[in-house]
Amino acid sequence: MEFKDYYAALGVAPDADDAAIKQAYRKLARQHHPDVNPGDTQAEERFKEANEAYQALSDPERRRKYDQLREEYQQWQQRGGRGDFRGQGQAAPGGQSYVYNVSPEDMEDLFGEDSPFSDFFSAIYGRAEGGRTSRTREARPRRGRDIEAVAEISLDEAFRGTSRGIQIGDRRIEGRIPPGARSGSRVRLAGQGSPGVAGGPAGDLYLNIEIPPHAQFERDGDDLHVTVPVDIYTAATGGEVSVPTLDGSVKLKIPPRTQADRVFRLKGKGMPRLEKSTERGDLYARVKLVLPEQLSDTEMETLRQLAQAHRG
Repeated sequence: MEFKDYYAALGVAPDADDAAIKQAYRKLARQHHPDVNPGDTQAEERFKEANEAYQALSDPERRRKYDQLREEYQQWQQRGGRGDFRGQGQAAPGGQSYVYNVSPEDMEDLFGEDSPFSDFFSAIYGRAEGGRTSRTREARPRRGRDIEAVAEISLDEAFRGTSRGIQIGDRRIEGRIPPGARSGSRVRLAGQGSPGVAGGPAGDLYLNIEIPPHAQFERDGDDLHVTVPVDIYTAATGGEVSVPTLDGSVKLKIPPRTQADRVFRLKGKGMPRLEKSTERGDLYARVKLVLPEQLSDTEMETLRQLAQAHRG
């Protein structure tokens, strides 16, 4: 039997901490997600491998059980690795028998009875008809496992709300992401996780939201910050400038003698509040003084005279 190295699947060391495991998974999920690689079967398989590895290593108890199995596998290899690596002291014909300290119950707790993952663990204990682990006792009702997936959206999508298609095994689930979502937000899709066991309820699917930096706006909670170029004439004598927002430009009145880096607050022009999308944060516009792209000789001479008068 081919042993699956979940650490190698994520590209992390066996002693990697939770943050490193999550970071590695998110990177692979973004790279190989079916939405990004439509029709690419190799990317789909790589995505499934990364998801399976993350599900095994992201939960402390699942990781402990996997590490125990991994240690037993390494010991089996050191003994010569004859025959197939199987649980319950079984070996292929002609191979040597070993005893492993992981029970079928542990494996079901780890991966669920109706596992959406590979045959890695079920191959150790065998499968009954329908793909379920063979049992002599009646299975107890049990809630299905929760599943996590990464959903990367743009700031504009976070402003308006959007949806993402998530492939979970043979199912494709459309997850609605509400306006105001932030990086680090979790969207819960109730009952969309792994199926329950013996009549138990299904688990939930959680979408972990990631929003890359925007080219124009900087986000601070529900507020936005933007730099607005203002020519020196408008800054000196006053006037109006156009300020971009995520739902169209607005006019901002610039008072006379406005200095560089002055910040103007545009109330209610920021991001929708996640808890109450009818309310919005504010937009802060910072003035950046700029020279006109072209100055005539007359304008240059006028500026020289003004500069000399200012210097006294």
